[in-house]
Amino acid sequence: MAGGNPSGWPGAQQGAARDHVLPDVLQPGLDIVFCGTAAGTASARAGAYYAGPGNAFWPTLHAIGLTPRQLAPAEFRLVTQFGLGLTDLAKTVCGNDSELPRGSFDASRVRQSILAVRPRILAFTSKRAAREFLGRTADYGRQRDRLGRTVLYVLPSPSGQARSHWDLAVWHGLARLKSRRVGGATSR
Repeated sequence: MAGGNPSGWPGAQQGAARDHVLPDVLQPGLDIVFCGTAAGTASARAGAYYAGPGNAFWPTLHAIGLTPRQLAPAEFRLVTQFGLGLTDLAKTVCGNDSELPRGSFDASRVRQSILAVRPRILAFTSKRAAREFLGRTADYGRQRDRLGRTVLYVLPSPSGQARSHWDLAVWHGLARLKSRRVGGATSR
């Protein structure tokens, strides 16, 4: 999730180590966990995932059939009802991807969380998030890597600032993957 910084926050700001800008929304048995880089400014201000103006995340989830209606950002905790989860690689900073300090990404924390809850798919909501997690660049779509039995998938960023890279077809590919047998278990 990208965006400027909250009013009065110069550059990407780091909170206390225990303070997460947005809480993880994770539990065992999820079909897909979406992983962004960090909360954008609008998301940090709203206290909700993908809350920036022009962010296509919530409309896209509905358009590709992952939610029965378009959720508002403030309803982000409801995603588990649809077999979905949310996290970010950088939990204690917010801002544009270009403003985020390199040391703020915690791929190890995400790995541990995903191994604990074992979703069928971990979907990165940008190439930057995938690169920070994998330690290499990645193309859009299903990756050859897995994390345990969890399939890894890279999506174009839904941020309004990344509209030039937008490709709804890749998101539809994720929805098709979810509906197929993934990771040795049939999806919901």
